[in-house]
Amino acid sequence: MLNKVISKNALILAAFAAVCVGLIAATYFITRDTIAGEMKAALARTLDQLVPADQYNNDVHHDCTLIPANSDLGNTNPRQVYRMFQDQEPVALVMETVAPNGYSGKINMVLGIYYDGSIAGLRVTDHKETPGLGDKVDINKSDWVTTFEGKSLDNPGVAQWKVKKDGGTFDAFTGATITPRAVVAQVAKALSYFNEHKDSLFMAPRNCASKAPQPAGES
Repeated sequence: MLNKVISKNALILAAFAAVCVGLIAATYFITRDTIAGEMKAALARTLDQLVPADQYNNDVHHDCTLIPANSDLGNTNPRQVYRMFQDQEPVALVMETVAPNGYSGKINMVLGIYYDGSIAGLRVTDHKETPGLGDKVDINKSDWVTTFEGKSLDNPGVAQWKVKKDGGTFDAFTGATITPRAVVAQVAKALSYFNEHKDSLFMAPRNCASKAPQPAGES
């Protein structure tokens, strides 16, 4: 009798678990396009924050090309690059890059880089860093990411692309060194990639993976 009760309870638990897994899977498939759309819209808004709109006159939201998965950028999937031109002359581009070794995991960023290799702007778009410590990489928590503006691999020199605790130029956060260390190192790698590939990135034919995101307020 006891064995029958145990077997019955086990079957009920297994059925309950199967239903839960099914609901989670269904929710993912239902919401994944919405989530992807929100991420694209957020990226579109970020473009205007990184490179002032009066510095280019092309349709930046539809002037994109694809970068294949690349370990230097931390991208495990192809990512779009948005390019800015002024009267067909290259001005800047915005690319995504991922620091794989934040304190709590990956730190997703978008980086605006001028044609001369200097940084137009940096924003962290997704992270799981500790609230009150590592989350200061978020522009809504701290202006720390703005300290990258105008920097390049020549200013400061490559050897100075470290946090001050490691003998470099960049400030860390009180009680949190791992997060800024990861961001600084990855931004330096992204700049190196840009310097090596910038001409091919600006000259590549347009290749948008899907419908380009629209700026805020547009449909």
